Parts: sequence; structure tokens; C-alpha cells
Amino acid sequence: MSRLLIVNPNTSDSVTTALAARARALAPEGVSEDDTVAVTASFGAPYIVDETSVAVASHALLAALAEHTEKARPSAVLVGCFGDPGLLAARERCNVPVLGLADAAMQEASSLGPFSIVTGGLAWPPMLRRLAASLGWQDCLVDVVAVEKNGGELAADPIAARELLKRACEQALQSGKARSIIVGGAALAGFAEALRADVPVPLIDSVDSGIRAAWRAASSQKPGRFDAPEWFTPR
Repeated sequence: MSRLLIVNPNTSDSVTTALAARARALAPEGVSEDDTVAVTASFGAPYIVDETSVAVASHALLAALAEHTEKARPSAVLVGCFGDPGLLAARERCNVPVLGLADAAMQEASSLGPFSIVTGGLAWPPMLRRLAASLGWQDCLVDVVAVEKNGGELAADPIAARELLKRACEQALQSGKARSIIVGGAALAGFAEALRADVPVPLIDSVDSGIRAAWRAASSQKPGRFDAPEWFTPR
């Protein structure tokens, strides 16, 4: 049985609900709605926008795994944030696959050649470049273009967001090197589809990419556990 645990490491329940709905829509045939379990971090920022909130979100992710893994009994875990906070630590402590939205999207994009990233929040470009390097995708990454509004602000005004993201995609293609663009952000699910007619290269939705990768990983795994170190306390 495939069972997916999605952990949203920020405190926005609306993002968790959207991730769960998309995961159920993309679930393999024969997987029931109950096989998707989505939980929200119990502390931290509503939206992760800087180094501090990433650090807190990493702790919140591990705390959520400690609280929910035994009950959920997942066969894979998905970190529901494009910055993948706590991904490597979670992989160290879980005995099932742990996927991140950014890592999955970068892997998908790399199959097409060099890629760029478009996202929300001006602090993200250097953080995403470091993340790409830590995950081994630095040679494929051409550029990271961020609009000023964060993911939550973009999602709240989709008409204005589409125009902002379209211009960001145009900027991301200026070098002529990128063969695809990742539209990155848990709150930006669906924007890649909305922009495809306006952008001349493939657009990769980080949410769909992460969910598809997580379901693929879950399909061949037994239920797992989270092995917290002795010194770790959830809060």
C-alpha cells in the first residue's frame, strides 16, 4: 500500500490543504484519499521567506515528523516547501524516502538541460543557489529570478501574480541558456499551467513535480518510521 505523509513546514493551513488536494488528484490508481496525510508545522512562520524562517522551519519539520510519522505510517514523506527546509536531516532520520519540492523539480528540469527558477520573495535567490549546490544541481542551474511578493502574497492576487511571474520568466530566459523554468513555491501551484501559453520553454510546477516523485517513491516502500536522536525534543 502506498501512503504519503506531506509536512508543510510553515504554519499556513491553506497551503497544507492545497497540497493535500493536489496529492490526492495525482495519486496512483487504487490509492484512497485516506492514504494522503498532510500536516502543518505547529510553530514557525506563515510563509518561509528568509534564512531565519528556513532554520525554524527545519526544526518544525523534524518536530512534525516525530509527532506524526508513527501514526501516519507513511511509505514516503514530502517536504511541502520549495526551499526544502530540513530535507537532509529528515532523510537521515527516516527509513523511507523523503522528497522535497525543490529537489524533485530540479531533477525533473535537469532532464531537459539547463534550467532557471522563478519564485516569490527577494531573499530566495542566494538560498536556492546554495540548496542547488548542496543537492548536486548547481551545474544545471542558470538563474534564479524572484519577484518581491512572497508566495502567499502572490496566491492572494492571482491576476497580478501572473503578470509578475510572466515578467520574471522573461528575465530568466534572457541569457538564452535555460531550457526550462521551474515555477517554485508551495503556494504557487497551478501558476505554471496558467503561464505556459506565454512562455516559450517548458514550465515545471514544483508542487506537481514533488508530488509525482513522492508517489513514485512510495509505490515500492513499506511503512516507515522517524528515528529521533535521544537529545531531540519536538519543541
